[in-house]
Amino acid sequence: MAALPEQLLLSDLLRLRVRCDQGLDHGAGVMGWMHPPVHRLLGWVSKPSAFAPGRLVWRLDQLRGLSEVEAFVRGEPESTDPATLERLPTLMEASLLGVGGIPLGSVVDAAVELRSGRILHYLVARSDPRLPGSSRWRLSPDRILDQQPGRVETALEQLDDLPLVRASVRQEFLRRSRRWRDQVGEETARLRQQVQQAGGRFEEKIEGWLEEPPWEGEAPESRRPRWPEDRPDPLDDWDRPEAPPQPPPARPRERPRGRDAGEDPWI
Repeated sequence: MAALPEQLLLSDLLRLRVRCDQGLDHGAGVMGWMHPPVHRLLGWVSKPSAFAPGRLVWRLDQLRGLSEVEAFVRGEPESTDPATLERLPTLMEASLLGVGGIPLGSVVDAAVELRSGRILHYLVARSDPRLPGSSRWRLSPDRILDQQPGRVETALEQLDDLPLVRASVRQEFLRRSRRWRDQVGEETARLRQQVQQAGGRFEEKIEGWLEEPPWEGEAPESRRPRWPEDRPDPLDDWDRPEAPPQPPPARPRERPRGRDAGEDPWI
C-alpha cells in the first residue's frame, strides 16, 4: 500500500476497487460525491455487487492508501440507492457553455486535493470522453461564471483558450502542423528579407558604377593604347584600302625532249 498523493484525479479514484480494513472488497467506484457551489469533493460511491441495486458511500477522509488496483479505507460506509444518488448535485458530465451559450464540450474529470477535498481544476473534453485518446483541457473554478444542473457557463470563445492537458492524435497533429506552418512562414520572411537586402546592395553598386565610371577625369587621348614611338602604329592607316593580291607568275611550258619541233608526236 502506497501513501496518499497530494492530488488525484477523480477518474483514477473511481477505477480502483474499495477494500476496507476488514479485508472485504466493496466493489469499484461509480461516481463522486461533491458539493459544486464550493467546488469540493466530499467522497465517492462504490457498487459492491453487480446484481444488487445497493450503493455504498465513502467519505474522502476514510481513504487511507492506494495501490495499483485498490483503494484502502477505514470505517463503515453509508448505504444508499441509485434513486437517491441521482438527486445529488454534480458537475460531472455537465455541458460546458461559452459566450452566447455556445456548447464547447463537457466536464469529464476533476483534479482533487486529497487532504482537503478541494477541486483544483476540472478537465473538459470536446467529444465523448469514453473514446480513447481524446483531448483534455484544464478548466479552473474561477473561470466558471454560473453553474446549473447539467451545464456550466463560462466566458470562453473556444476550448483553445484553455490550457491543453492531454492532446489526442488529431489535436497533436493539428498543433504540430500549426507550429510547422509558423516556422516555415518565419523562415520564408527571413529569406525574403535577405534577398531584398542583397538586391538593394546590388542596385547601389550598379548606380555607383553608372554615376562614377573608372575613366572619369581622364583625357580622350589617354584612353588610347600606347604604342612604341620607333614603330608605326597599325591603327593610323586602318581605313586605307589594301592592294589586291597579285597572282603568281605563270611558269613557261616545257617542250618535249628528244623530238623535233616538226615531228609528228603520234608516229
